[in-house]
Amino acid sequence: INRDQSKIPKEYALQQNFPNPFNPTTTILYQLPKSSFVKLAIYDINGRLIEKLVNENKNAGYYTVGWNASQVCSGIYFYRIDVGEFSCVKKCLIVK
Repeated sequence: INRDQSKIPKEYALQQNFPNPFNPTTTILYQLPKSSFVKLAIYDINGRLIEKLVNENKNAGYYTVGWNASQVCSGIYFYRIDVGEFSCVKKCLIVK
């Protein structure tokens, strides 16, 4: 299989979710420059784990994951990605 090298990201990144604020679903995008074990999870304002969205090996590329927050209250939440030595946190807002 030939891979188009121009479609493989050059760096790790976590994008801001959209829409934001949202009710009850949102989309999160991230990118991987090489195959890696990915952990992507949602936390509340107190740092408690709410939901694991990704917890597996992924190939290099661009990814989209959805979060349905219909089971949680309105408020500020954080989503965090951990991939090897790369880690990033973004804030999102649920308005019901």
